[in-house]
Parts: sequence; C-alpha cells; structure tokens
Amino acid sequence: MYPRNIQSFALEALTDSPVLLVNGARQTGKSTLVRSLRPDVRYLTFDDPAVLAAAQADPFGFIAGLDGPVCLDEVQRAPGIFLAIKAAVDQQRSAGRFLLTGSANVLLLPQIADSLAGRMEVLELWPLAQCEIARQPFSLIERLFSGDFADHYPFERGDFIGRLLAGGYPEALGRSSGRRREAWFDSYLATILQRDVRDLAQIEGLTELPRLLQLLAARSGGLMNAAELSRSSGIPQTTLKRYLALLETLFLIRQVPAWSSNLGKRLQKSPKLFLSDHGLMAHLQGLGEVSLKAGLGLPGDLVEAFIHAELAKHQSWAEARTRLMHYRTSTGVEVDFVLENRRNELVGIEVKAATSISSKDFNGLRHLRETAPEQFKRGVLFYTGEQVVRFDEQLVAVPMGGVWGAR
Repeated sequence: MYPRNIQSFALEALTDSPVLLVNGARQTGKSTLVRSLRPDVRYLTFDDPAVLAAAQADPFGFIAGLDGPVCLDEVQRAPGIFLAIKAAVDQQRSAGRFLLTGSANVLLLPQIADSLAGRMEVLELWPLAQCEIARQPFSLIERLFSGDFADHYPFERGDFIGRLLAGGYPEALGRSSGRRREAWFDSYLATILQRDVRDLAQIEGLTELPRLLQLLAARSGGLMNAAELSRSSGIPQTTLKRYLALLETLFLIRQVPAWSSNLGKRLQKSPKLFLSDHGLMAHLQGLGEVSLKAGLGLPGDLVEAFIHAELAKHQSWAEARTRLMHYRTSTGVEVDFVLENRRNELVGIEVKAATSISSKDFNGLRHLRETAPEQFKRGVLFYTGEQVVRFDEQLVAVPMGGVWGAR
C-alpha cells in the first residue's frame, strides 16, 4: 500500500465531522485508504448489487438499520442515501459516524452536496503523486511559496519518460509493461464510460465519449473553445457541454480558470482544460516509450499536464489553501499556472520541456509581476535540466526533479 498524504487530514476530520467523504476517480485507492482509516467499522459497497438494491428501495430504512459508525463505498450510485444520512445526523450528531467514498464529484451535483452542507467534509483523492510513489512525502505548494529549493536535482530522461507514461493510478503503476498498462487503461475507460456514465446520466454508454476524450487529450492544456470542439467532434454545443460536465464529474477532466486582478474578468475568460491523469492522456494520444525515447524532445503538452497533476495533488494536502489558475492576456502573453493563497500572494509557474533556458523564457512571469507587483511572490520555471538557476530574487528555474525530489 502506498502512503497517502491526505491520510492525516482524513483522521483529523473524523474527530469532529459527522460525515467524511473521500472523493476521487475510480481506482485511485479510496477504498484502500478508508479501510486503513477505520479498519474496525462495518464496510458496505454500493458496487454490491444487493446492497445497492436495499439502499435504493428504502434509503431511510437502510440507514436506520446501521448501528454505529459505518463506511459506505461508491455512494454516488445511491444518491437518495444523502437525505437519509442528513436525517440520521440531525438526530444524532456524533463525529465520524459516516465515512463515505465516491467516484463522482458531489460538489458538481448540487442536489447531493446541499443536503449535507455543514455536516460533511470532503477530501479529494487524486491518483498517486510522485512523492507518494517514492514514499518521500513533502509539500510542493509550500516549497513554491517559500522558494526553499536545493541547488541541484538529478534528472534522467528515460526515468522521466516512464513517469509521464505511467501516470498515477496504482493499478497502472503495477503493470509489468507498457502493453499491460495500455490494456488496463482500455478496461478502465470502458468501465467508466459504460457504467458510471449510465448511472449519472440515466442513459446507456455514449458512443461519442471515447472519441471526445481522444480529442480532449490532443487539446489538453489549451484554452477551452466549445465552438471549435463542437465542430471537430460533430457534437452540438448543448450536448457537448453536457458531456464535458459528465467527464468533469467523473474526475476524467479538469478545468483551470483564468487569473485576473479583477474577479469579474476572471469569470469571463476561458479556462484551460486538462485530462486529470497524464498517463491516461499519453494512452489516448497513442504515445509509448519507444516513440518518446526516439524523439529529440518531449511533448510539451504532456509535460505541462504532468506539472498540472502534481500541483493539483499537492494542493489536496497542503497546509495553506490555494487556488490553481492560469494567466493569459488579450495580446497573448501567458503563464502556464498561477497559484494564489488566501493572502492573495501569487506564484507563477512556467513549464518548459527542454534542457536549455534563457532570460526570454521568463517574459510571461515578468509580465505577471508587472501586472500585480504587490501580490507577486515568486516565478518558477520547471525545465528538464539539473541545476537550479536564479535569474533574479524572484525568478528561478528549477529542474523537473524538484517536483518529486527531497530538499
């Protein structure tokens, strides 16, 4: 079992919250985590047809029949259970009474999330971060804001290619070869698109979704353009928006909003769209170890997706709450990612899939600094070299190894 860095937050939540929901994509290790949190409590999964049928037939009776703390797995399959849990909690509000897992984002399902407002804490479990795989936990978010980098991080191209292709799903990481990993990704997508989409959308598997996912994989890291995507896919925009909402609810894709000093402008600007797992993205793009090692460089979009995933994963256990955004002006100046903490301090992050860097690679970060000089704390450029290079007091180039390497 891999150590999960949100475990301490989950244990803390169980001491004062009546309901804890561990939310995340299928096969990220939610069931393994919750069983380790509360090995002594009764565990029921709604993937069991008999359990699911009982909960759907009489949600209130089902919950009333449970004595003491209980763990309920895959609760999105029985949405009626949330109102029953609310009623039970209101009658007896004791900490750690319900430990839930879900493979659909309840925060995107208002009828479910609202029913447990103020009673439920939600923790998001992503696929494994690189530091979890290496069993060397640390906080990348805190490192970025503090600037506490080493002078050197080893980098080996073949090792990095392996990290890009493997992604973070524990089962995929355990496969013995690229071919076996491809088989796992195919099976994983088939299960989600045939079963989970049917459960959420009340329709059978959608034939357009596999093709749409491939199109999204090819556009990962780009600005969301519904009109262009509709033309390319042949899917009407109204239907497309529904499909995108489904894929986001199932944690397959994620939108990164735009940053602006004006909140109103943030809401008007286009978000960037990413596949949540870079291994799945590489699979959908048809990339393999042989082709990547034979190429002169590395795919910039895949490397950017790797950094996006690591930032999002580290956000889930960082002590300081942050928002992950991107920066783009009307004239085309851009910064790949912007982290903003609750003190409104900013860290700009650029990603370059190359071993060489120059001063001009920091132009976007300089523009962000000029736009918000009092908020700007640091600009970091991740690249595929080995030396940490400081261009001035606030701008620094950091090797990719700094994403997973110890200080």
